[in-house]
Amino acid sequence: MSPITKRYDFVLFFDVKDGNPNGDPDAGNLPRVDAETGMGLVTDVCLKRKVRNYVSIVKNFNRPFDIFIREKAILNNLIHEAHLDKDVAKKEKGQKTEAARQWMCKNYYDIRTFGAVLSTGDNAGQVRGPIQLTFGRSVEPIIALEHSITRMAVATEAESEKQSGDNRTMGRKYTVPYGLYRAHGFISAHLAEQTKFSTEDLDIFWKALQEMFEHDHSAARGLMCTRKLVVFEHATALGNKPAHELFERVTCERKNDKTKPAREFTDYDILLDGKSICDKTFHVIKVE
Repeated sequence: MSPITKRYDFVLFFDVKDGNPNGDPDAGNLPRVDAETGMGLVTDVCLKRKVRNYVSIVKNFNRPFDIFIREKAILNNLIHEAHLDKDVAKKEKGQKTEAARQWMCKNYYDIRTFGAVLSTGDNAGQVRGPIQLTFGRSVEPIIALEHSITRMAVATEAESEKQSGDNRTMGRKYTVPYGLYRAHGFISAHLAEQTKFSTEDLDIFWKALQEMFEHDHSAARGLMCTRKLVVFEHATALGNKPAHELFERVTCERKNDKTKPAREFTDYDILLDGKSICDKTFHVIKVE
């Protein structure tokens, strides 16, 4: 697997309908929102989690596509495993950290993609990943709806006795009626060289961005899917143009009356250089 040799910048559009795309645990799991503008937010951590989950499904945690940051993992144990490798163990003391770092990059997809801090136990250094993502931000302000929900059961006999056998549990659920979100990403060929992030890794990443929501459905998240992925492929590792100039070429417009709330993706039109690109999901634009 050869490392990538070109820089990439990309724009990702995804939407949610009657769901909570990214609850805030500090606000009772309400959908995240910019308090000043009312725009909805989805963290970069949330998006990376979905990429990791997709890769784990497709590759079944098999190396070199294992996942480091995963559910119930004890990270220091995984780092210790690198130091137990015979090729790492035979290195001189001053070389072991770098050898362990390379071993972790080789075996864990998310480390060589997003990077990781590997110095919390046996030292394997720190990895700066070639792919960085921004927060997703809704293209228009969102509104969070609160719903009362009822479960026709209780958890304990004490609850049942307190309700004289009525056995109901009340709860709350928060949803966004509809929101179209836009996120941006950056891929560095120079950092890819350091982590050995390959062309095969890149292909998996593009597929993950397009299909990750298909394997992440839940009652809480409602309907979510990727709507557009616009990739700007530079001719060199350094790149040909600033990322912000490329991102400005991609715009989103409302098709219908803006006084009415959007409730479907068909209420919007995604444009590249002023022309609609709603014919397909994945677009690669060469930057000369």
